Formats: sequence, C-alpha cells, structure tokens
Amino acid sequence: MIRTLLRTGLAGLALTGGLALLGGAAFAADPCADYVPQEKPQNASRDIVGQEMDVLQDQGHMLFAVYENYAPYSWEEAGKPRGIDIDIARIIAEDLGVEARFNFVGAGENLDADLRNNIWKGALIGGRVSNVMMRVPYDSAFKCRVEQVVFTGQYAAESVAIAYDKAEYPDEKPVPAYFRFDTVAVENDSIADFYLSNFAGGQMQRNIRRYPNMVAAMAALANGETKAAMGPLGQLEYGLTEDLAIHQPPLAGFAVSRWTLGVAVNFRYRPLSYTVDDAIRYALQDGRIERIYESYGLTLQPPER
Repeated sequence: MIRTLLRTGLAGLALTGGLALLGGAAFAADPCADYVPQEKPQNASRDIVGQEMDVLQDQGHMLFAVYENYAPYSWEEAGKPRGIDIDIARIIAEDLGVEARFNFVGAGENLDADLRNNIWKGALIGGRVSNVMMRVPYDSAFKCRVEQVVFTGQYAAESVAIAYDKAEYPDEKPVPAYFRFDTVAVENDSIADFYLSNFAGGQMQRNIRRYPNMVAAMAALANGETKAAMGPLGQLEYGLTEDLAIHQPPLAGFAVSRWTLGVAVNFRYRPLSYTVDDAIRYALQDGRIERIYESYGLTLQPPER
C-alpha cells in the first residue's frame, strides 16, 4: 500500500496525521529541541550494520539499496540496472574506486521500515543491509527520530505537478478544482491520490483514475483515457509526449509540495557518509548529475542543501 508516499519523499510523514501537519512541527526553528534520543542498537556485528571504507575498497564493490520498478529512477531492463539513481550511485562508487552493485527493494510500510530493513537491521529480519540507500527524503524533524541513520548527500528535489492534454485545455491549464468534472490519472495510494481524494470534501473521487504506477498513469493520459495526470514532476516528465504539457499550480491545503532527496548511511560509518556526500557535491558542481537527469528527459530540481 502507499508505495509512492513511501518513495516520493514524504514517507513516514504524510501519514502521521495528514499533509497539513507537515507545515508545523516538521519545519520548526529547532525541530530536535524537544526530542528525547532513542536507544541506539547494541551488539550488532559488522555484517549487520555495514562496512568500513577500507573493507569496501579491499573487496572492490559496495551495495546500494534502490527501489524496484521505479522508472525513471531505478529499474531493471534485460537484467541490467537502469535509472537516474543507478547512474548517481555509480558516480559515488567510482569516487570510492569500487564497483556499484544494487539491491532492488520494495517499499515498506513507511520510511522507518525501509531504513531499518535496508540500512541498519536488515539481516536480523531476513533482509539485506546495503551500504547506501538512494532516494531518501531529507526532513529535519524525521532525522531526529531515526538516529541509526545518517541522512546526507542531498542530490535533488522533487515536487508535485499536473500533466495535461493540450487539446483538452487549449486556453486554461487545469488546477485541482477542475477534477470535479474532468478525469485525472494518479498512481494508486500515492501523494496525489491522497490529496485529490480528500480535496474539497472528496468531490473529485468519481473522476480519479488509479493506476499501479506513474508510467501507467502517464500512458493512460497519452492514450486519451484521462484529461490530466497528477504526481511527481520527474515522473510526469518521463512520460511526456508532444501532445502533453506540465505545469505546477498552487495547491491549496498541500503543506509540502516540494521536498529534498538524498541518501542514507548507517550511523556507525560516518567516514563513508562524508565520502558519499563529497562525491555527490562534486557531481552537482560539475554538472554530472544534471546531465544524468537530462539523459532521461528530466529537469534536475536542485536540492536545498
């Protein structure tokens, strides 16, 4: 359930009491001021919590956790990893002088579960610990709650947008209120689905068309099954055709329509996190990450570092 809420950047936050709550405590001046630190995991062996940099370099490879079937960011095609996050992970590995290997994972119940399963405790519950997890949202309040993880390497931002059929809207671009009458495609159990289902007392419900992912939602729009689609800008851009356009209108009641994305590393391996952060920063500065986004037809939205 709620897979895109988990993957698009509001995992564990948007569902703690509704999107509106994100506008308050999550962005307070000192979000960690009243937080009581949690107990850190004890007696965890090296194979459970990760590996030091010298071990990674000696073995010649490192493991990245990436979300499965998540075009254009991470998926497998003919048995080969593809996607923006795959290419950025390879930049990180190259900077360390090792090979990038990938663990394709499904989204868990919430971001806490994703980090627990893939970064600091996976082997204890049948999962597989990775050295780095890609496409992790950065939020200062959430960072306080999860002390087993270092949130670093912010490499992009994501935001919500609306794609539409230009022939259906020749004069005015659609806004959420239009979907009381017009059909709109969303990914099932996504942020856009959550938002539209609750907008204006649920008046849009009958016109929401739900699809298993945004690739299918954009294909439905391109095929004329709906008049518009709503979701993360990057995924809309990936499915864009000459007959479609995208815009980002103000979204009433949507407290967080833009968020920053980075990576996660186990808290015991801060030297690794520093090296990963440096690799990403240099790749942003010299334009390599921007060129990766462009190669998939996307616009890089710079992170708020």
